[in-house]
Amino acid sequence: MAIITLTSDWGTSDYYLAAVKGTIYTQLPDAIVIDISHDIRHFDLEGAAFTIRNCYQSFPKGTIHIIGVNSEESMDIPHIAVEAKGHYFIGADTGIFSMILGDTPSQIFHLDIPADSGYFTFSTRDRFVKAAVHIAKGFPIDQLGDPCPQLNSKLLFQPTTDNKSIKGLVVYIDAYENLITNISEKLFHYEQRGRAFDIAFSIYRLKKIQTSYLDVPVPDMLALFGSHGFLEIAINQGNAASLLGMERNSPVQVNFL
Repeated sequence: MAIITLTSDWGTSDYYLAAVKGTIYTQLPDAIVIDISHDIRHFDLEGAAFTIRNCYQSFPKGTIHIIGVNSEESMDIPHIAVEAKGHYFIGADTGIFSMILGDTPSQIFHLDIPADSGYFTFSTRDRFVKAAVHIAKGFPIDQLGDPCPQLNSKLLFQPTTDNKSIKGLVVYIDAYENLITNISEKLFHYEQRGRAFDIAFSIYRLKKIQTSYLDVPVPDMLALFGSHGFLEIAINQGNAASLLGMERNSPVQVNFL
């Protein structure tokens, strides 16, 4: 029984999601279809990549992940199917696969299959579903089209370091308005070397990393490493992004004292 996940920026007020699910069930009635998120900001590749990267390995190997964000095809942005780490990914090669996977996938193939309609604006329904059903039925991925030598690369901003600091930025804001940075726990401990520190952001500074949101009273600020492994700025039962006046790409700096 195939598991197919869907990630998109469609929301749920229009017919798009229902049309895609209906097409999957028509072609593969026993499929299990899981919604990862349809609340990705419109055309937000980085947000979609962050969301998928932090959950896809929680699914069983063999799961097929359809990505319906910026899905139109062009000469420079082909439709592809990717096999990586036991999972399959289908979408437009906008650079999102490089942000999700990092490493070179096991296999990459162009989608040379025809769309299921004469329209070119709804590739997720008319082409990606067809490719997903092909894989789900056990047919080889290499039957979908010609091999693709490499992914289009879209590099995520990496934190910079010197002997005295780590300079990073906010890369994601979740539904609670917690501010997730690109400073990993591994990098922090490697650079800290037992030294005292402060974390500077907006006009504020924190001198401790907590292990839980409840380690501080309501509505105090805190820093912690979330389950994603990155430094996070939050307010206990508050909305950090709004209250601190911060957004994606706001700077966050760790200073070693």
